[in-house]
Amino acid sequence: MARFLDNAAGHGRRAQLFGLGGALALAFASGGCSGPVVTAVASAPSSAPSSAPSPSARASSTIPVKTPKPGTASPSAAPSGNRWFRATGSMIVARSGQAAVLLPNGRVLITGGSGDNSAEIYDPAIGRFTATGSMLYPWAGEGILLRNGRVLLAGDDGYGGAELYDPATGIFSATGPMLTPRSTGITTLLSDGRVLVAGGYDGDDNPLASAEIYDPATGKFTRTGSLGSARAYMTATLLPNGHVLVAGGDPDSAPGQLATAELYNPATGRFTPTGSMMLARADFTATLLPNGLVLVAGGGQTNDYASAELYDQATGRFLKTGAMAVSRMDQTATLLADGRVLLAGGSNYRTAETYDAVAGTFSTAGEMIQVRSFGSSATLLPNGRVLIAGGDPNSGATAELFLP
Repeated sequence: MARFLDNAAGHGRRAQLFGLGGALALAFASGGCSGPVVTAVASAPSSAPSSAPSPSARASSTIPVKTPKPGTASPSAAPSGNRWFRATGSMIVARSGQAAVLLPNGRVLITGGSGDNSAEIYDPAIGRFTATGSMLYPWAGEGILLRNGRVLLAGDDGYGGAELYDPATGIFSATGPMLTPRSTGITTLLSDGRVLVAGGYDGDDNPLASAEIYDPATGKFTRTGSLGSARAYMTATLLPNGHVLVAGGDPDSAPGQLATAELYNPATGRFTPTGSMMLARADFTATLLPNGLVLVAGGGQTNDYASAELYDQATGRFLKTGAMAVSRMDQTATLLADGRVLLAGGSNYRTAETYDAVAGTFSTAGEMIQVRSFGSSATLLPNGRVLIAGGDPNSGATAELFLP
């Protein structure tokens, strides 16, 4: 079950820290949030169902320490905000590898990443986090906003659990469960409103090729076609034609990454090969651009990459584009309102940059207030700003805003 303790919801293998130590999470959370904590009127029971182990049972005594590379920014926090970044209220709980979902009301739901089943809401109007109902399972996986306004959490807790969050009541309720327990796979909303869950690792650290579909209308998962290659830590991107591009990742428990990619067709329920990336990557980002191309950036194998490439669905090929200013792994990537892509943090810590799809180039975008080497979340807000929260031990419960 070791692999399931490293399930940072798409943020990479090194983003496991806060899922491993409740004491550490409490230590970082002791700084508190910038305002009073308000508990939602209704909340689900905080205890996990009997079928899921308790948070303490899923903890590990081994905590990885990340050593800064020569020439990277200092891991200490910057003294204040700057032109690009501004501090906002802190989370109630220190988190790394959490899910962050923009709700229809403009607030942000934050779940997991703390080793317990807590959740909280960020309100951009007041710049504060407040508590909401507790999840049924700790580490419930990526969050997907469904068309009915609820949030599905599934595909990354390692025990096959799935649940729904209702913003109207602040309550989590059970759904599913999944057919195959998995960790570090992908969860993608399809054009028809269903959700694709694929890949990852099983309980014995074996890579999975299996995939399943969640239907919100029935609340059930059903089997669909399998991946051509078993993989985890890959990316999945919904394309304009309704297909899903799955690229890169780890093929098995041993070192080494994949350059191959494949397409999922919801109409046929099948995965088919497409062009391979120029470099094998894991722990990278893939972002759909307004022009229909997909920007793939960073990640790596034994070394982090500064390189980037573009996937063209019309030709099924990956093309070279400009390189980032620094190499990054486990960074965040956010499509901004003006069509640029913000890439922040990762293995080069505090720095950020933006990608211009028209020019095909990256430009520096200052430094974040806090170091965020891995495991942070980034969410585009309705006002065009980006909420960046949590991450490795240096960032704890802190959060900040990117100002375009």
